[in-house]
Amino acid sequence: MSIFKFLVSKTFIKQLLLAIVALVVLCFILLKWLKVTTNHGDFETVPNLTGKSISVTKMELEENNLVMQIQDSANFNPDYPKFSVIEQDPPAGAKVKEDRKIYLTLNPSGYRKILVPNLKERTLRQAKPTLEALGFKVGKLTYVDNIGKDIVLKMIYKGKEIKPKTELAKTSKIDLVLGNGKRP
Repeated sequence: MSIFKFLVSKTFIKQLLLAIVALVVLCFILLKWLKVTTNHGDFETVPNLTGKSISVTKMELEENNLVMQIQDSANFNPDYPKFSVIEQDPPAGAKVKEDRKIYLTLNPSGYRKILVPNLKERTLRQAKPTLEALGFKVGKLTYVDNIGKDIVLKMIYKGKEIKPKTELAKTSKIDLVLGNGKRP
């Protein structure tokens, strides 16, 4: 029997049709199974969690069948309460599947601590940008008799002299005692 005769025979065509029908039925069953197991078309809407506390956030996410995942805290933001959500991913209003993790960034309890640099014997022109670059604020400038004009003699925080390498919260105001250029 030649190949051509075999390809047009009733047996081959019958087997080919049975294979195509079996393949279509298998694909149909597989697609229905996937739709049921993946909840195709069922979505949860992500609520807006910005500015809310951890306990309120947890309750809202549980109501929406979502999972909370806390990421590392960011820099302190004074516009939000301590330990509240300042960022979320995916954003509010996004459509996600049930049990999806919502990544949250929390506001820490305060500004982080930074080491105070050694500014003694530096000029005000050098000291001010150094402090501001680290996140500190230059407070009151006090002048005392000293031959060095605008030379930093002391650094004061809340009325007490501070030493270099002291840790202070970012945005702290540091007062400077400077020389006025006159002999004592």
